[in-house]
Amino acid sequence: MNTPSKPVRILAAAVTAVAMTACAGQAVPAQATMAPATATVTAPEIPSTPAGNQLRWLLDAAARPPISESELAQHFSAGFLKSIPPAQINQVLANFTGMRLERLTKSQDRALIARVAAGGTSYEVILSVDAAGLIDGLQFRPPAPTSWAELDERLSKVAPETGFLAAELTKRGDCRPAHAVARDTARPLGSMFKLYVLGTVAERIKSGAFGWNTRLTITPELKSLPSGELQNRPDYSKVSVLEAAKLMISISDNTATDLLIHKVGRKAVERTMRAWGAHDKRNVPLLTTRELFVLKGADYPRHAKRYLSLGTAQRRAYLDKVVAKTPLSTVRPWTTPRELDTLEWYASPADLCRAYAQLVKLGDQRIGEVMSINDAGLGLDRGEWRTVWYKGGSEPGVLDLSFLARTSGGTSYVVTAMATNPDAPFGEQVGLDLLALVRGAFALVEE
Repeated sequence: MNTPSKPVRILAAAVTAVAMTACAGQAVPAQATMAPATATVTAPEIPSTPAGNQLRWLLDAAARPPISESELAQHFSAGFLKSIPPAQINQVLANFTGMRLERLTKSQDRALIARVAAGGTSYEVILSVDAAGLIDGLQFRPPAPTSWAELDERLSKVAPETGFLAAELTKRGDCRPAHAVARDTARPLGSMFKLYVLGTVAERIKSGAFGWNTRLTITPELKSLPSGELQNRPDYSKVSVLEAAKLMISISDNTATDLLIHKVGRKAVERTMRAWGAHDKRNVPLLTTRELFVLKGADYPRHAKRYLSLGTAQRRAYLDKVVAKTPLSTVRPWTTPRELDTLEWYASPADLCRAYAQLVKLGDQRIGEVMSINDAGLGLDRGEWRTVWYKGGSEPGVLDLSFLARTSGGTSYVVTAMATNPDAPFGEQVGLDLLALVRGAFALVEE
């Protein structure tokens, strides 16, 4: 869920992880595939490597935007410029005027990570070049914390209400906390509730009720609003359970989510949440994404007030008889927080760690396929971290990130960061800050 200018963005899957990033022919940032690099270089000298030469140019270019298209074409690959046009590059560079190099932290011929300062703030620049020496990957991000104390301090500045947990998954499938902030406090999940939908689907498949290849029908009444793409497909077209699950997790497709909830049943997802440790009573009845849109965006607050005044059985009836018959065309966007304590999905950081543990315990390789498509630009070294699972969630006033990552030695960790502001929406910087905290946590758990 996002801070939308249109209602179609309210249930978006992931935060924008970087200020500017593009990789020719790839869906993940360049540093995600960077091989193990050299030790930290403390001096600010720039090496005469293809990557170093482009860093030297970048530092110079940041002092004199806008840069002409012809000059940009001499330094960026065609694939990068197709993804990030010159006007957008210049817009980003304008935010880094006066950028200076503090140090290089990793350096290879065709890839590097540098610490820079601009406007009194430090950033990491992740840069890679192609075989021709042209930039094909570029990222600006806040640096990761280097201690739990620093992480706590930075987390407290992100939002008035926060939760955090970094934990190891033991061989028995338990969560062994390494560091936590309000780990047992349930907060709004946004699209992270889709982890429980995936788990319910996988459990039903394991029981033999249906298969990953079972076809689902995209009926008009099951279509939701974006994020996603299935809502644009023709009415009564088909999609497999596996494709719907991949879309639900990787791009947080809301229609895919509602199709899967319809397949397994609302009460089945409620049972999964309880069985996996998420006992918050506000999750019953479990809302579909379409229902949340209507309750918060159609003739607000009339539907919301009426629904919240009812008991559980009456709420189920209201969803079926009133909300289901309310056209999505009546939904209007909202850009400020609404009903975060009453109309959402809820779990704590500890609950979410248990959810990841249960997904692992199911032992279905399809779950790994689904969860590994999108890593939100976390940027862990894939030579060290062989597996990365991700699900996030957001709406105005809510921004959550959760990851499972497995080391090359087979140890798995789960890190969840949750931020809530009931009074104001979040800007993009909050997503960047949370991602940096998560990245730092994965380094700290291994120390």
